[in-house]
Amino acid sequence: MVRLVVGRSRMACGLISVRLVPTTSRVRAETIRSRSGRELSTPIGFGSCTLRVQVPPVVHHLIFVLRGFLISPMAEDGVVLPTERKWKLPIFVFFKDLRRVLKMDSLGKEILVIAVPAAMALAADPVASLIDTAFIGRIGAVEIAAVGISIAIFNQVSKVAIFPLVSITTSFVAEEETIGRINNEAVKVQIIEKASMNKEATKELTQDDAKLENLENGSTPKEENKDLPPENSLKICPCKHLPPITDCNSNTSKIKKQKRNIPSASTALLFGAVLGILETLLLVLLANPFLSLMGVKSDSPMLLPAHKYLTVRSLGAPAVLLSLAMQGVFRGFKDTKTPLYATVAGDVANIILDPILIFWCNLGVSGAAIAHVLSQYLISLILLVKLMQQVDLLPPSLKALQFSRFLKNGFLLLFKVIAATVCVTLAASLAARLGTTQMAAFQICLQVWLTSSLLADGLAVAGQAIIATSFAEKNYEKATAAAVRVLQMGFVMGLGLALLVGLGLQFGSGVFTKDIHVRHIITIGIPFVAGTQPINSIAFVFDGVNFGASDFAYSAYSMILVAIGSIGSLFALYKAGGFVGIWVALSIFMGLRAIAGIWRMGTGTGPWSFLRK
Repeated sequence: MVRLVVGRSRMACGLISVRLVPTTSRVRAETIRSRSGRELSTPIGFGSCTLRVQVPPVVHHLIFVLRGFLISPMAEDGVVLPTERKWKLPIFVFFKDLRRVLKMDSLGKEILVIAVPAAMALAADPVASLIDTAFIGRIGAVEIAAVGISIAIFNQVSKVAIFPLVSITTSFVAEEETIGRINNEAVKVQIIEKASMNKEATKELTQDDAKLENLENGSTPKEENKDLPPENSLKICPCKHLPPITDCNSNTSKIKKQKRNIPSASTALLFGAVLGILETLLLVLLANPFLSLMGVKSDSPMLLPAHKYLTVRSLGAPAVLLSLAMQGVFRGFKDTKTPLYATVAGDVANIILDPILIFWCNLGVSGAAIAHVLSQYLISLILLVKLMQQVDLLPPSLKALQFSRFLKNGFLLLFKVIAATVCVTLAASLAARLGTTQMAAFQICLQVWLTSSLLADGLAVAGQAIIATSFAEKNYEKATAAAVRVLQMGFVMGLGLALLVGLGLQFGSGVFTKDIHVRHIITIGIPFVAGTQPINSIAFVFDGVNFGASDFAYSAYSMILVAIGSIGSLFALYKAGGFVGIWVALSIFMGLRAIAGIWRMGTGTGPWSFLRK
């Protein structure tokens, strides 16, 4: 009887360690490792008989993978040794520490501390917009329709600048803040070392001065008085050339009190202000053409209120972009609570001002726009005050600003935003061609379909901040662990959302509409809206993972390729399946986004090349 024991597998050299241990004989056999890794010659002490084992490459890889999960290495005496899993095949890194996905360890707590406030801040603005819409709805149907069109225009124009600005700022600030912190810690260590050396030298010189003074007085120091003098004698040390010991504390306290100098923060604020002013000018000067593109004709009753709301609302564009740029800075600091408090304060002010300006001051839709603009400037003011307490916003020179870096990566993410927006907008336009009923059902399903983005974006923010910090520290183990954990958490969250969305649309579609025909079409879309929630969550979280690794180029180029394939599938499936075909194409769109993220990290390419070593 022979017992087969599989020990350590070294895939880098293509070797498999195998021991054949006869249980009823004295004969023991050890493997002779072949250089190719495919052939194992094991001489066994039965005359001249030789056992040769031919291992195919596929089996070779499969044994290694199974060993990582199931088999622990053994010592020569058969004792099981603790295993350290090394993910030689990068694709399997996504299953790393899978049992800890819901565990509240240090990494889990760090992720949730960042993700939960970020998700709440992202959800606060839509909630305030719903309340804002409720007040405007009391004015009349024409006004609420006009405001809806104006908000859509404002959001589409703002999105082009907001997404690249916030994403780039978070990664760059996290990187620079980490490097600055590491440098400050190195300076502190040097100060402490110099202070300890000065202290030892001061003690020696003080002891020599005491002996000299005793000799001058004609007295001999006793044995029991050979101890060091009290610390008070250090203050009257005649050695003036040595720095006082208190310099250590004063220098370290100066480092603690000194504001951080982060060029990316100053650059982000400058870009936010400039882009905000340009957006204001664009919307004010081209308000009528934009409204015309949205279908508001010159003789439409919606034109006047829509024009009023859009022009007044555009005055808040600088505040919107500045506040979001500062939110990116705080995210880089892993501080998402401060933006949450500022956002909640601004939204509360908006809700309070709405009835006052709309009804009491009788300003109508202009009053609603003024309330929103004032709330945005309040948010910006709160964030600016908090940021000035931590960061020196005035750079030492213009050369310190990161203009080229922001522009290069900003244009890359701009293409990404355009590609994603084109796919969703095209889907909506194709749904509109199907008729009013299908379009209404599509809009309801689309809004619910994207609800996962708010929660997934919270995990994406946490992953981006932690991964960017870890890459700056060159702590690749933590970067990998953080990326894997947020992806696993996103998938689990997507499963929960799939259940909630499916049951919610099945039994609660009446909340959105009373039309029986619309509700029937919504039921047809439930499998796609609910079933793709895990895929959506992974795709959105991968954005944060890629941005944290500063992999902006791949994120942009992959999105362009995904958009090209998705647009083709949209046209083809729209003709073949109508409403269902559009949703199949959108499912393909999100699936390709998720596959693009998995491919980058799973193959160990780009910034994740260390996974293959």
